[in-house]
Amino acid sequence: MCTLSEFRVMTFDKKCDVITYNSTYLVQRMVADCKVFLYDAGGFFAEVFYSPTYRKVLMINAFDKPIGLEPYLDEISLEDLNSKSCM
Repeated sequence: MCTLSEFRVMTFDKKCDVITYNSTYLVQRMVADCKVFLYDAGGFFAEVFYSPTYRKVLMINAFDKPIGLEPYLDEISLEDLNSKSCM
């Protein structure tokens, strides 16, 4: 597991590896023509901006402040989170 500071200075390919192998997918949203996938990477969150048109990842954004989750509030069900934690 790495910190947000360590993640931010990694190469693009290494960031992709961390997300693929060490993160948990949470939800996705659309921004213009991009799909934005949100991942929990342990101590921070990572957004992967994917272009279906070009079939590639355009950008990776990482953050650890709760305000970064605001665009996802309509997509996340608190009931779903509660039922998962009770299992």
